[in-house]
Amino acid sequence: MSVFVDTSALLAVLDADDQSHEPARQTWGDLISQETEMVSTNYVLLETFALVQHRLGMNAARALQEDVVPMLRIQWVTGEQHGIGVTALLTASSRELSLVDCISFETMRRLGIRLAFVFDRHFSEQGFVCVPSDDGKSLRAQVPGT
Repeated sequence: MSVFVDTSALLAVLDADDQSHEPARQTWGDLISQETEMVSTNYVLLETFALVQHRLGMNAARALQEDVVPMLRIQWVTGEQHGIGVTALLTASSRELSLVDCISFETMRRLGIRLAFVFDRHFSEQGFVCVPSDDGKSLRAQVPGT
């Protein structure tokens, strides 16, 4: 099983003051203990590093690089994927939807990933299964066979 990891989840894992920190920490632990393949993109990392550095400081950025990034399989965004993401963003014409999200959706579809570790409603709006769920279901309860 593979799960896509979004900026919102990475921030919540790293920031003890984040309102989603506890469910993020629990989900992160579950994913690691179940040896789940965690996938992200270089765009998500770029966005996450910028936010972590600004909000939490360089020690947190170092922790991201040394403790979190090695747990992820990074998909490098191609020029074609970037173009597809830009087209999706402009077509959606929503100020709340980001280019990084649109490229994440394209990456997930291309790789056949249905599960996202995320605290961003846009993923569920696109039809992906999000963990942790809003109703508090565990990763195991949401994905049979885990």
